[in-house]
Amino acid sequence: MDKMTPIERIASRIYLIRGQKVMLDRDLAELYGVETFNLNKAVKRNILRFPVDFMFQLSSEEYKALRFQIGMLEKGAHSKYLPYVFTEQGVAMLSSVLRSERAIQMNILIMRAFIRLKQVFADNKELADKFHELESRVDCHDGALAEIIDRIRELMTPVRTNVIGFDLPK
Repeated sequence: MDKMTPIERIASRIYLIRGQKVMLDRDLAELYGVETFNLNKAVKRNILRFPVDFMFQLSSEEYKALRFQIGMLEKGAHSKYLPYVFTEQGVAMLSSVLRSERAIQMNILIMRAFIRLKQVFADNKELADKFHELESRVDCHDGALAEIIDRIRELMTPVRTNVIGFDLPK
């Protein structure tokens, strides 16, 4: 049984790509109750409403990484086209392109999910700052740690010496 609220379910479909919180075209199409093809067709008919900071197409490397990260789509079940992703502003602009009542209601929920994520990040800003500080410290020590590990491995490797003589049987 799924105990997540509709906003939490939507928030789980928001990804961080190129430093921006975005949603996939296929997820938005599912939420709006339309086919992904039709959603993208409507966007292309109104392309002037979607500059690159509102919507962009994933590169093949980004798409592969995303598929691996979220375990998305079985082999052979994905589109031959790279997906588009929409930033919060792009999702807001979709409401002017998709005018069904369901699209309007979903758009309200999606905007609330983005707001909820902002609140979570704002509440955890101090924690995030500490994490970034720790991350930078670890990055500085990566080389030193790797060298220490190499030295330990050298010490653990058995030393072969040339033995003069022979072993007596025990």
